[in-house]
Amino acid sequence: MSHRRLLAAALAALAACLPASPAPAAPSHDTPTPSAAQLLASSGNAEWRTPDPRNLLVMRLPAGRVLIELAPDFAPLHVANIRTLVRQHYFDGLAIVRVQDNFVAQWDDPAGDDGGDQAKLRSLGKAQATLPPEFTRPFDAKLPFTRLPDGDMYAPEVGFSEGFPVARNRAAGQEWLTHCYGMVGVGRDNPPDSGNGSALYAVIGQAPRRLDRNLAVVGRVIDGMPLLSGLPRGKGPMGFYATPARRTLIESVRLAADLPAAQRPAVQVLRTDSPTFAALIEAQRNRHDAFYAVPAGRIDLCSIDVPVRAATHRARESSLRQP
Repeated sequence: MSHRRLLAAALAALAACLPASPAPAAPSHDTPTPSAAQLLASSGNAEWRTPDPRNLLVMRLPAGRVLIELAPDFAPLHVANIRTLVRQHYFDGLAIVRVQDNFVAQWDDPAGDDGGDQAKLRSLGKAQATLPPEFTRPFDAKLPFTRLPDGDMYAPEVGFSEGFPVARNRAAGQEWLTHCYGMVGVGRDNPPDSGNGSALYAVIGQAPRRLDRNLAVVGRVIDGMPLLSGLPRGKGPMGFYATPARRTLIESVRLAADLPAAQRPAVQVLRTDSPTFAALIEAQRNRHDAFYAVPAGRIDLCSIDVPVRAATHRARESSLRQP
């Protein structure tokens, strides 16, 4: 094959790996890469979305508020059960029972196990005690997806779908949410159907991707992450607190949709199919300024933090009109 054909084939292969949304060319060594703050400051309002209040959990801890956006596209049964548990006030008065360094913070019923307090669940009536595992979902080419260009050691393709980190395997017909920092999953025992959403955890350390496809991942913490990652580490096995006094009380968990309109959190998440998000990825891959003399040239899925901001006045008015 001629050099010209080899070059054309290489360029075609590279183009196939680029994200669908437009990305700027890599900066020259003469021009410093724009900072994340600069890129976000120049973003348009249409590049930001307001989370559906039906998918937004508001968890109140003594130290403040944690917001969790649920992902019903990837775990619809678990998300529905979590909504039911929240509306029945299951989590109110429970606790963060486990904080394992460089791993997870887990909240649960201290009197139960990963399947929850079965007596309490039976008294609630509507919540399911067991659910089929939703560790993956069938591959859907119609689902929004912004592919990253640099590959992944755990999956043939990785990227983002509506703000959530996703891995895909077209040949196997599967896609799944990944265990990146801040992602929220469902605790379970050994049986695959033993997790029902009554025990949840957030990743607070280096991404434990080995858990992918072994647990149901149901959402992402979009605000208040330091309130979980900064908790004292448990001294018992697997980071469980050895004494009840060390646990952090959960004052309440509510769906934003169930709060009075004026009390709903006013936050926006950068669209992961937006030009600004593509520019953020490219800026991280090819960082060049007075400090970064050698750009990495690559980026991995879990090193990308999807930006969140306080909603603008116009966006807040729009969110208040949602059901």
